[in-house]
Amino acid sequence: MSQSIKEQQRAYAQRLLTALGEQLGGRGITHTLVVTEDGRPALEVTDGRGRVRRVFVHLPFCWFYWGDEQDERVSFLAMAGAVDRIEEAARDGWAEGEQGDLRVDLNKILDAYRG
Repeated sequence: MSQSIKEQQRAYAQRLLTALGEQLGGRGITHTLVVTEDGRPALEVTDGRGRVRRVFVHLPFCWFYWGDEQDERVSFLAMAGAVDRIEEAARDGWAEGEQGDLRVDLNKILDAYRG
């Protein structure tokens, strides 16, 4: 039985987050791999102040991201650099306020043009 593309993407994102978590754990960063209510894998990472942010994978842009600001994303293609950046952000403390999301629902965009 073959997996759908969406299932394959979810499994790949989960593998990337697992690898990220192993690296962060080795540096003393507290984290937990979770699946969100809508089925997306995420890595819950605790910052130096005890606050948790979810790190997600954005496959089309090859990013790990933990918000919607320019400095809240990093390429997963260079894993060592990504681990360094996320460790730095977690040690410094996550930005105040709600966590932004970079997800785009393409179906909503398509529906707008069909209407």
